Amino acid sequence: MEVNGIDIKWLGNAGILIKNLNGGKVIYIDPYNLREDLEKADLIFLTHSHYDHCSVADISKIIKSGTKIIMPADCQSKILRFEIPIKYQIVSPGFELSLGEIKVSCFPAYNLDKNFHPKNEEWVGYLIKIGDVLIYHSGDTDKIPEMQRLTGHKQSGRKLVAILSVGGRFTMNAEEAAEAAKLIKPDIAIPMHYGSVSGTLEDAEEFKELCELENVKVKILEKE
Repeated sequence: MEVNGIDIKWLGNAGILIKNLNGGKVIYIDPYNLREDLEKADLIFLTHSHYDHCSVADISKIIKSGTKIIMPADCQSKILRFEIPIKYQIVSPGFELSLGEIKVSCFPAYNLDKNFHPKNEEWVGYLIKIGDVLIYHSGDTDKIPEMQRLTGHKQSGRKLVAILSVGGRFTMNAEEAAEAAKLIKPDIAIPMHYGSVSGTLEDAEEFKELCELENVKVKILEKE
């Protein structure tokens, strides 16, 4: 899917590939169960250390010399296994960084009423700004109060894309994710975290139906 020259692909589960079609960095978020022929990464963003988000086997398919990995602290022990020279940056909620044309803000990602993703782990979602396109990847989270801060990012001339977990059990289910989309008010919402570890295509379809009742546009992406 293209948004103002930024190509966004869903790689399955929470995996996302982002690329500026006018030239720029190749960006992955939470790569998992990747096919072998994907292009190498300039930047990899990891939301937390669970196996389906910080997968050494999959990261090894896309790293090259100089790839930079942005991650919470508890991913570090896995990432330091690589023999290829890479760079890394440890982040936590509230952290901001500038990577050339790319600006990044780290948002909290945690559960409110279950114990899979405790708030004190300081795991993250990311708001990534490339030109006039802002892409929010929620990470594994429930609908949390901090999402309110995203509402001000939808401004004239900008496009806000919200990529939200919908699979339930470990994260928001379709109904909760639709409530989050209603709060955030993106130009377009994309469901993720279904069809693999938890959730099904039916969850994504329910999310779309609920969002469209609130006039939030949804695009269900085909897995690459």
